[in-house]
Amino acid sequence: MIEHDVRNHLFHTALQGHQARLEYRLDGASMTITHTLVPEAIGGQGIAAALTKATLEHARSTGLAVVAQCSYAQTYLSRHPQYQDLVQE
Repeated sequence: MIEHDVRNHLFHTALQGHQARLEYRLDGASMTITHTLVPEAIGGQGIAAALTKATLEHARSTGLAVVAQCSYAQTYLSRHPQYQDLVQE
């Protein structure tokens, strides 16, 4: 289950005792994805993708443009054209 911590500007989930998170910052009407962290112990299970998708869906539902500063988010966006309308150049 992915949770949104609005106060700390992150999406997070726990699996097998490990915390994974995606951090962002808000700049007016845009959301900059700054960092995605998935511990190696739980890597390779699609957690980063799930966190990124939840973040992009939140951006879409709240009318935010997205800036992908994080390399993982950049790669995810390049592979999922359905989110290109959110990308702020």
